[in-house]
Amino acid sequence: MSELAEALQAHLGTQKVTINETALALHSKDESYHTPSKPEVVAYPTCTEDVQAIIQIAQSFSAPIYSFGLGTSLEGHAIPYEGGVSIDFSEMNNIIAVKEKDFLVTVQPGVTRSQLNQELKKYGLFFPVDPGANATLGGMAATNASGTTSVRYGIMRDQVRDLEVVLADGTIIRTGNLAAKSSSGYHLNGLFVGSEGTLGCFTELTLRVHGIPEHIVAGRAAFRTLDDAVAAVVAILQAGIPIARVELVDEPSIAKVNAFSDTAYSQKPTLFLEFHGNEAGLKQDVAFTKEMVADYGCEAFAFETDTAARNKLWEARHNLAYAYVHSAPGRKLMVTDVCVPISQLADAIRTARNAVTRSPFEGGIIGHVGDGNYHVLIMIDPANADEIEAANRLNEAIVNDALARGGTCTGEHGVGIGKLKYQVQEHGPALGVMQSIKHALDPENRMNPNKLLYTKTEDVV
Repeated sequence: MSELAEALQAHLGTQKVTINETALALHSKDESYHTPSKPEVVAYPTCTEDVQAIIQIAQSFSAPIYSFGLGTSLEGHAIPYEGGVSIDFSEMNNIIAVKEKDFLVTVQPGVTRSQLNQELKKYGLFFPVDPGANATLGGMAATNASGTTSVRYGIMRDQVRDLEVVLADGTIIRTGNLAAKSSSGYHLNGLFVGSEGTLGCFTELTLRVHGIPEHIVAGRAAFRTLDDAVAAVVAILQAGIPIARVELVDEPSIAKVNAFSDTAYSQKPTLFLEFHGNEAGLKQDVAFTKEMVADYGCEAFAFETDTAARNKLWEARHNLAYAYVHSAPGRKLMVTDVCVPISQLADAIRTARNAVTRSPFEGGIIGHVGDGNYHVLIMIDPANADEIEAANRLNEAIVNDALARGGTCTGEHGVGIGKLKYQVQEHGPALGVMQSIKHALDPENRMNPNKLLYTKTEDVV
């Protein structure tokens, strides 16, 4: 056992610190194709003071720190390439307070979105950010997650009212307050949300929650072509219809859905839609939407108001990534993740489809297209260097196209290690400002080192 592990066990006890090989292997990877790497030791804090002690002990050994939620990330965010301590927040999973009159909830970082929504039901509330995985709220804040409902309710950054953060030197700070707005000081919530563990460890989150809608209607609209489906989305948004979700699933992906989820959806480019509101208003919104999509080659439009049927529809959409994985045993899923202005969406997706067609991969296009975010899904052999190279070329072509359109290299998955090489291209001189902030808060570069951004601009290759 290393001196670092011994010091952590001496302070926290053997129940909270392990060098067990199974635990080390679990914390060596996420759900991405990126190469695993084991930490030196794994710690399981139960409170803020535990996290503070772990960080301070690691500092005394100049050891790096990696925050770990459920390992659902897709860009290698929590992989400990420099060894050190992986802090697993699964034991910090308490819902501390529900302030229903303020539409706020305070939680520890290990609480999952499903766990929170189960508790909120009794108050007639729900937490809207839905990335498709039952991720931890700490991990979702760290990557600024979004998902299917962001077109109406916003992304993770829009929900965070306050954070408790332990910095690299062990200092504990709060980044906000409980007020609905503030003009006081720098916007630290916005800085720390999306920082991917590079500036500190989250130990508490205070989040906005919303009232459960009076009425919900979900539907599927199948189109002749992918272009028609995307054009219909743009038209729906430009018309100001208050849609809660609008998801694109292309023809190859519908085939995967049917095979995995035992559905029989028409194998056409399809929009999955959901409307929230009162019953009378939704009837008008749905009728207007039907009229609009008919003008864009919609061949079939099926609605679901029954809860079980709606859940089956969205379960099929959420399981799409696993449908791809199930269809190719032994291979790993690679998911691109760009976001472009809505006006550029149709052309961007057409370019992506052409890039996939030219590539050696069978690939699907899906996305939260209501906010311009879309993904290409392909299955690759991580042991095949030629396939990795071809996949990276495909990803690069899609990212470069998005950046040329005024978009971003990642709409929701985050940078991790997978998108590092695009940071200079996307941010230019602003990257230097980010590096200065990182150096000020973590001068030894121990908090998730060499993720999100390189320490120095000249390190970028």
